[in-house]
Amino acid sequence: MKAITLILFYCVIFIAKLSAQTAKHDTLLIQKIDSMFKDDQFWRKEYTKVMKKQPSQYDQETIEKKWAEGDSINEVKAKAIINKYGYPGYSLAGEKSDTFFWIIQHCDDDIPFQEKVLRLLKIEITKNNASKRNFAYLTDRVLMNKKQKQIYGTQIYTDPKTHKSSPWKLKYPKQVNALRKKMGIETEEAYLKTFQ
Repeated sequence: MKAITLILFYCVIFIAKLSAQTAKHDTLLIQKIDSMFKDDQFWRKEYTKVMKKQPSQYDQETIEKKWAEGDSINEVKAKAIINKYGYPGYSLAGEKSDTFFWIIQHCDDDIPFQEKVLRLLKIEITKNNASKRNFAYLTDRVLMNKKQKQIYGTQIYTDPKTHKSSPWKLKYPKQVNALRKKMGIETEEAYLKTFQ
């Protein structure tokens, strides 16, 4: 009887913890991030259509203008989120935490802001509350934006003439796959195939 009571006690505690974690999710924040991500991706998808000579109802000039405007608006919103919450990890934003990361990844005109987010993201990773993969991507993005060699090989350059994709300069080319593995990322070779 004691064993059953003890098991029931632990089940109740586990369910209470799970409910508390779920209750922490900020629904309005999640909706905001979702909306921002849709805006972030819309013009990028239209640009890809134009580059692949697929039909789009927008010309390249309009797409590029709207893309820049969208990124600028999202950056202002992202800064407000960071100022209010810090980095919104899984406990606060659920899976949208990973979506929010991509918006930060596109704030290239404010490297100090990206570096600030990188520091906050690192804190959340120590709590298992954010993605190591995203940390690797943002680390490389910041390094590339600072004209430095990247570590994980996540930032890719596509030659406009040959259309061949290759990683931005690597700091540790021989160790890149081992470094990627530690962050839960596929090999550089497999990654490059996705750009073909």
